[in-house]
Formats: sequence, structure tokens, C-alpha cells
Amino acid sequence: MTQIIKMAAALAVTLGLATAGCGRSEPAPAQSDSVAAATATAPATGVEITFTSDPGPVKLGENTFEVMVMDGGAAVADAMVTAEFFMPAMPSMNMAEMRTKTDLAHAGNGVYRGKGQVMMAGNWDVTVMAMRNGQELGAKKLTVAAK
Repeated sequence: MTQIIKMAAALAVTLGLATAGCGRSEPAPAQSDSVAAATATAPATGVEITFTSDPGPVKLGENTFEVMVMDGGAAVADAMVTAEFFMPAMPSMNMAEMRTKTDLAHAGNGVYRGKGQVMMAGNWDVTVMAMRNGQELGAKKLTVAAK
């Protein structure tokens, strides 16, 4: 029973980290008001991926996305990093699914940055992927609410 409680507590912490600053009502981490952040660690690899946007929260139109990739506490400088935004189809509104992908360039110290378009206000599923030599280094999935 104690182990189940510990596992539930760990899951709650992980879920809290995955949703922090993603346009939901939880308080954002101590950062500038213009930046939204979310952090999660890929459990199997130890790769930590942090996603931020400027402006924060994400807005309709052009945004700057920034991702930090760390592996065992060391900055990863040789990855290919993308942020893919997805909104499912809404047949009742006669709208097809929407998808947009932004390649992020290494800006130094494990930080990858790029500009991307968000085509509609609402909730978007975001997948941040870090690849090295064709192999997945780490991935992060989150939801952001574009205003």
C-alpha cells in the first residue's frame, strides 16, 4: 500500500511538471511574465527537455519557441530539435486537423530556438523531439493554450 501511495505521489509530481505554465490555471515557474515554461524528464534516458515560448502564453500568429536539452546535467549541443503543434479535427465546426512543425537551431549551451506560426487560438498538443544521428535522444509532450 505504501508503494502505491509513493507511486501516486511521483505521478502527481510528474504531471504537475508536465503542465506547469502550459496555459492552464496552475502557477507558472518563477520566470518573466512573457515566457511560459514546462519541464519533464524522459525517464528511460535521463534527458531533460524544457520548452518555453515568447510571448507566453503562446499566441495566434508568430511565436519564438525555445527548448533546452540536457543529458545527465550536461548541455546537448549536437541534436536536431523540432517542436510540432497538432490540433485534432473538429467535424462539428467543419475544420480539418491542423499541424505545424518548427525546426529549432542550436543557439548555444543546449538551447535551441526558432520562430513558428500558430494558426488558431485554442489547445494545441505539442511534441518536442530531440534527435542525434537519427536516434531519439528524448521527447516531451505537452499541451499549450494559444490565445
